Amino acid sequence: MTVLVSNLQTKTTTDEQLIDTLTATLESMLQWNGFNSETEVSLVFVDDQYIRELNSQYRGIDQPTDVLSFAMLEGEGPETADSETILLGDIVISLPTAKRQAEEYGHSFSREVAYLAIHGMLHLLGYDHMNEADKQVMREKEEEYLTKLNLLR
Repeated sequence: MTVLVSNLQTKTTTDEQLIDTLTATLESMLQWNGFNSETEVSLVFVDDQYIRELNSQYRGIDQPTDVLSFAMLEGEGPETADSETILLGDIVISLPTAKRQAEEYGHSFSREVAYLAIHGMLHLLGYDHMNEADKQVMREKEEEYLTKLNLLR
């Protein structure tokens, strides 16, 4: 499994420990969901302006958000992907927003970014929160992974 990490912002610092935590988090999720070593996910760190532009362009919402996901498979599972390397998609996280939210929720920056990565990965895996029932399922999955990974508040 490959997690490609790109940092396209300079406002919030990252360190190797954070990158290692996020890489291990996403790799574990892939493994638990039946993806093999030929699976690739991109994790991109941006600032609020960058994610605002993406949110406006792709969702028609002209404001920043914390995380966006761009799935490549659109519902295909690991067993139905056509190529040897499975390009699952991109998870884009606004680090300044994550930092504010961590302070607001009273937990660490690392935990908040890991939560956002999990949330983004669940979108890549086909989960959504467009209605209340789907939102409940997604929240339960988030908590399941946070607990499995010992990323508690």
